[in-house]
Amino acid sequence: QVQLVESGGGSVQAGGSLRLSCVVSGYTYSNHYMGWFRQAPGKEREGVAAADSDGSTNYADSVKGRFTISKDNAKNTLYLEMSSLKAEDTAMYYCAADGVVAGSLLEYEYNYWGQGTQVTVSS
Repeated sequence: QVQLVESGGGSVQAGGSLRLSCVVSGYTYSNHYMGWFRQAPGKEREGVAAADSDGSTNYADSVKGRFTISKDNAKNTLYLEMSSLKAEDTAMYYCAADGVVAGSLLEYEYNYWGQGTQVTVSS
């Protein structure tokens, strides 16, 4: 059974930083496409960052230069380093795995999801 467990969320002031982690179990993900998504209250889930099996990355315009996605294949863990956080980054953040398209930021192109971790940025 595939499981994705996110951690690292919390409350931070604007301008601060957080690092989210997503531990994947149940399959070897090193050759799969993975991503981070977020959903703010009253809004649709949106793609934030994606990492390909070869290390290539893709970011939403709203987070470029502030967020960094990375993978530790030895630990089966996906990370999202977030800096210069803004109030508009407040959302539930979800890890997604087994994407079908490299670098995709589209929700329907991922097969497995975590339960999410809350990030709250106060201005």
